[in-house]
Amino acid sequence: MEITVSFDRPDDGPETGPVTVGWFLTSDKNAVLYDPPERLIVRPSNKAHAKSAGRCPAVIQLESRYFVVKCPFDIHIGFKRDEKGKAVLINRAGSASPIRANKLGDLMVLVNEAEWRYPDRPTVQMMLPYCFVADEMVYLSEVAAFAHYRPDPLLGTIFGGRFPLTIWPRPLMWAFEWHEPQKDIVLRRGEPLFYVQIEAVDPARPVQLVEAERTPELAAYLDKIGGAVNYVNQTFGLFKAAEAIRPKRLLVPKRRD
Repeated sequence: MEITVSFDRPDDGPETGPVTVGWFLTSDKNAVLYDPPERLIVRPSNKAHAKSAGRCPAVIQLESRYFVVKCPFDIHIGFKRDEKGKAVLINRAGSASPIRANKLGDLMVLVNEAEWRYPDRPTVQMMLPYCFVADEMVYLSEVAAFAHYRPDPLLGTIFGGRFPLTIWPRPLMWAFEWHEPQKDIVLRRGEPLFYVQIEAVDPARPVQLVEAERTPELAAYLDKIGGAVNYVNQTFGLFKAAEAIRPKRLLVPKRRD
């Protein structure tokens, strides 16, 4: 089934200038742990040569559309099966972990085994409060941190995703398919966890990222669409219904006094 969603406003004329996208945290709980998303900037030290990568317009254009979401925690986990054969996570850091043992389960979740794509590849999720919003049609894609070098590569792949941010603002999560569960996952606070790519309808328009207010209108709209994934299999089929109830304006840039 093909779904076409339009936020065209013919009376306003074509959109020009930067496309503005807001980010916010869905909760103030432990907000100090979550760094603001940052624009991806990877520049080599050599900018003197006219042909250096740091001056390449194609590289600069690509980087300008990606924003980095950093890992908020130091986490070291392993995988095992208990005496009943049930898949479980192990806190490998033990007493040295900065996260209390009874709090780790609030952050990292082992997805129900019936929902794994492959029987030998566990899927884990890190719950995050990051959410993005826009008032004109843009798409958001969550992708792996491909420009970040790790001396100890992650032993699997992340579940990315792409959706129309204008209609479907939703909290993001880090979902990981563990290809080598016999080896541990090590995540470090402050390192890139994933990238967010923003695509405007007109790819020539630059992207401006601002912190957004969590207004009552925005909170009410999030409540109306937030739990749908638990009750239907194809949430994209709800886009028309979501568009019909969406207020015209949801993005209110946060004021800095």
